[in-house]
Order: sequence, then structure tokens, then C-alpha cells
Amino acid sequence: MNCKQFNSIKLEEVLVSLGHHPTKQNEKEAWYRNPFATENQASFKLDKRNNIWYLHSEGIGENNIDFMKKYLKSSVKEVLEWTEKQNFSSFQPQNVIQKQNSLNQNYQITEIKELQNENLKKYLHQRGLSQIIYPLIKEVHFTIGEKNLYTIGFENRSGGWELRNSFYKGSLLKKDISLINLNNQTENKNVAVFEGFTDALSFVEMKPFFNGDLLVMNSVSLLNRTKEYLKNYSEINLFLDNDKAGETCKNSILKSFPEAKDHSEIYALHKDLNDYLLSKNKTKIEKQQQQEQKFKQEQQESEINQANPIYKRKR
Repeated sequence: MNCKQFNSIKLEEVLVSLGHHPTKQNEKEAWYRNPFATENQASFKLDKRNNIWYLHSEGIGENNIDFMKKYLKSSVKEVLEWTEKQNFSSFQPQNVIQKQNSLNQNYQITEIKELQNENLKKYLHQRGLSQIIYPLIKEVHFTIGEKNLYTIGFENRSGGWELRNSFYKGSLLKKDISLINLNNQTENKNVAVFEGFTDALSFVEMKPFFNGDLLVMNSVSLLNRTKEYLKNYSEINLFLDNDKAGETCKNSILKSFPEAKDHSEIYALHKDLNDYLLSKNKTKIEKQQQQEQKFKQEQQESEINQANPIYKRKR
């Protein structure tokens, strides 16, 4: 998606995806409380006809790009990277497989079952994930027009699905956060927070005996909804991505919940937790290969010594 395409999306939809709703509106305009700060008065005006905004309390405004640059405190490049992860119904990219809301008009889920497909298991293995995480996901089969597809499925609280396989990344039905109770406790006070479900599964892979809940945002646009759920926990652990959007989410959560713990230093040299897991696995495999090579060399040297013994001359 480029700047022109993103600016063509209804800002009203962008605001809703970020958890902001108008205090009053008509066919021509809508008024919101300041999305960038805490204010009691609605000083943010959206011109629906021209799809531009103006913040009266600061005397600034313009298009979608300018809004998200300020909202995420990021560059144009980072804004466009953020938009690629979203699923706005007012924009339909012309790729082979279109995004969520355009899909919802012509898709049909044909089957949801326990993970069985070997290709999907192979994909998970390539992401450093083993059968430990199989109970947390499903195998989802669906059609888009004439195409029959199958993916890893991760369900959210609204019955929607985050979908992944080796060539497809998308979602179906309503976008929402996902909340997983790992130890079957009726009320956990401990929660680990992730942007995407692959990172959450990576955490389970590394910490299989973690006692608490996993909260997966599924989109940084669900930050406000995430913070509402975090009010239920006394211990909050953050494992967000090491990019501008992740930094913005982390700082916002820490501002609202100063007692929350940021664990991003663990994978500071990596873009996210799954990338860190893959790096660890690669290092482990390389060490095993080095040990195996060393063992083979020692065996070969031993065989050579046995075949060609060196005798000491007697005196």
C-alpha cells in the first residue's frame, strides 16, 4: 500500500479500528475527543466529504498519513508498514488473495478441526514451533471464490480467525484480541502480552510451564481494547515487537500500567520473539553440528591411529 492508497481509506474507519468513536456527527462531519491526548472536550474534527481532519486544540490537521505519523510517532515508511498489517474494508488491494474484509464478502469456511495437515506442521516447524503448541491452534479450511485454502487458525474473542501458512497471512470475520488461559484457573492475575499469535506460541514453546493468561493483540490498532482487559491483572508482562509500532504500544501500556514489566531486552537484537526463538534454534543446531563433526573427526583419528600404530624403540 502506498500513501495515495492509504489516504483513500475512510479516516472514520481508521479511528474506529484504533478505538476512537465520535461524540457527535452528521452526514458531513464528525467530532472526536483528542486521539493524541486526554481531553474532555471534542476538539478533533473529521471532514467526511474530503476525508481530512483538524485538531482545534493544536491547530493542526491534514490526511490519513499525517494522522498516523502523529499517532504512532513514526515515519511515513513505518506508517505504511503498519497499514499493511491492517484490514480496512474501504480498501481492497489487488493481490491474488485479498485482505480480510473484502474476503468476508465471498469466502466460506468449510471446516475447522484439530491440526492434521503435514504441510502446516512443516510450516510451524520452520517457525521453530513444535507439537507443544498444537492444542492452541486449529486447522481452518475455507474457500475464496474458486480457490480452496487451508491455514493455521488462531481464534479471537469475537469468533474471528487469524490465519497463517507459508504463503498467506490474513484474517476472517471480526477483528479482536485473543485471550488464552494456560492453566485452567478461573481467574489469573498474571498475563503475558504479545502483538501476534506466532510470538505467543513462541513464548509457550520457550516457557511451557508458564502459569497465567496470554493476551494477543492481533493488531496494534486494538491497543485501547487491550488496555481495558489489562485492568483485570496485577502482573503484566510485555513481549511486544522491536519496531516503532511496538514501541508506541509498549510506552502507552507502561504509561497506563507503570507496574507492567517490559521484557523486550531479552530479544533486543531481534525484531520479535519468534525471530529470537529461530535464532536460538539455529545456534543450537550449529552447536550440535559442530559437536557431531568433532566426534567424527576424533573417530577418524582413532581409526587411523589403530591402523598405523607407532611403536617406541626399546633400549
